[in-house]
Amino acid sequence: MATKATIFKADLQIVDMDRNYYQEHALTLARHPSETDERMMMRLLAFAHHASDTLTFTRGLSSSDEPDLWQKDLTGTIERWTELGQPDEKRIRKACGRAQQVIIYCYSGRSANIWWEQNGTALANIKNLTVFNISPENSKALAQLAQRNMQLQATIQDGDIWMTDSESSVEVTPETWQLRQ
Repeated sequence: MATKATIFKADLQIVDMDRNYYQEHALTLARHPSETDERMMMRLLAFAHHASDTLTFTRGLSSSDEPDLWQKDLTGTIERWTELGQPDEKRIRKACGRAQQVIIYCYSGRSANIWWEQNGTALANIKNLTVFNISPENSKALAQLAQRNMQLQATIQDGDIWMTDSESSVEVTPETWQLRQ
């Protein structure tokens, strides 16, 4: 019998001073059996960083045709495709052909650096691709915030992101490896 996803609930208050976005989101995250708290919290960080009323979590690890998050307009056009980890170049190029903007969040330290060294040059000419790197210290600290029912605040200013709960705070400064609008 297959193991089912574990459901997490997050009430996320977002204060994004960079985009003048101030909103509260009641989110349900289904954590795939093979997904870690670290990866799930990276999905939540990516949501906070690009939050909108139309940004949604997808089936993620359960589907090879979908990213971790996407934002679609009313016609079904993919405006933003967000991936975590180190996707292969073919997947990235396919995503860039399907979406107006593609964002990748790398977070696994040395292996992310090796992935970027191997793929950065080939991806540099893609006009709608943005790549961020999150330090392993930050991603592991975010994992410590994971609980089945979370009350979190995300404050974003000058590119820095502070994720806080009632007991602790994690400051995340994404390193921009490639920025395209």
